[in-house]
Amino acid sequence: MLNKDTQQVTLPAGQPALRVVAMPRDTNGEGSIFGGRLMSQVDIAGSIVVLARARGRVATVAVNNFHFRKPVLVGDLLSCFANVKTTGKTSVTVHVDVYVQRNASAPECLQVADAELTYVALDAKRRPRLKPAEEKS
Repeated sequence: MLNKDTQQVTLPAGQPALRVVAMPRDTNGEGSIFGGRLMSQVDIAGSIVVLARARGRVATVAVNNFHFRKPVLVGDLLSCFANVKTTGKTSVTVHVDVYVQRNASAPECLQVADAELTYVALDAKRRPRLKPAEEKS
């Protein structure tokens, strides 16, 4: 939910795929986190969701889009929420929303990025393989 005055949001319902604190070693010369560092965390979060669906090895085959919305600062608690968007015979496309929680004395929650990535299930020889059929509830 977005507060239009401050651009603050609340975290989505459910559990994040990944949570990590931004550390000083991750910063660029301007004091914010390297974009590549954020991209790697998003890729890890997406793969966690896909590993469960593919039940085996997967590889990232495409970053379909990636939007950097706000900088990530040292000390921010980064939360990546990943959801399956589409599935194919060997592939899974995931949407990842990234939020930070910062400033313990006056807490803020901001969406800092979102992305869409595609992964493919791999066999023992690292070639594409069919994913298991989806389980019905």
